[in-house]
Amino acid sequence: MTKPSGPKSARTRQRLADIALGLFETAGYEATTTAQIAAAAGVSEMTLFRHFASKDRLLLSDPYDPVIADAVAQQPHDLPVLARIAAGVRASWRAIPAPVEADVRRRLRVAATTPALAGAIRSHTRATEAAIAHALTTTGTDPGVARTAAAAALGALTESLTEWAAAEDGSTIGDAIHRALGVLDEAGSR
Repeated sequence: MTKPSGPKSARTRQRLADIALGLFETAGYEATTTAQIAAAAGVSEMTLFRHFASKDRLLLSDPYDPVIADAVAQQPHDLPVLARIAAGVRASWRAIPAPVEADVRRRLRVAATTPALAGAIRSHTRATEAAIAHALTTTGTDPGVARTAAAAALGALTESLTEWAAAEDGSTIGDAIHRALGVLDEAGSR
């Protein structure tokens, strides 16, 4: 299905995501149905699926993959592969409008505490890994090295962001991203 576009569509999409998150937090992800979400938003279930191809996408959508991949591809090709990824993620982080941290933290908390979402989380992570690996291979990196480095980077980012979502320590999403990238920097310098 194609995603509707335009201001009204964007508002509907955001409303669906917001309502879904609230229901997931109060009733649980598994206990919340797409019919309940659609009804609470005042739309049909078909409208919900026009905006989100599956229930997990209400929680796990990531529009930043192309931005990250482009930023990785633009890094100097003589840098070690992990350094290219870290520099690309840093550049894309600066280029992306600051997210609403409380909303991101809430989404990550629900995802991290819902075992049924483990496969969907991995699927979304794989899509980001593939985008990064493709950016690296199109600029001359060996495909196996590109896939391994992308998986390592996403593993570090996912773990750091999951820990951040669970914490109540005043840290920001930027702190979590920079912590993960610091690990990559350190690994790449060895």
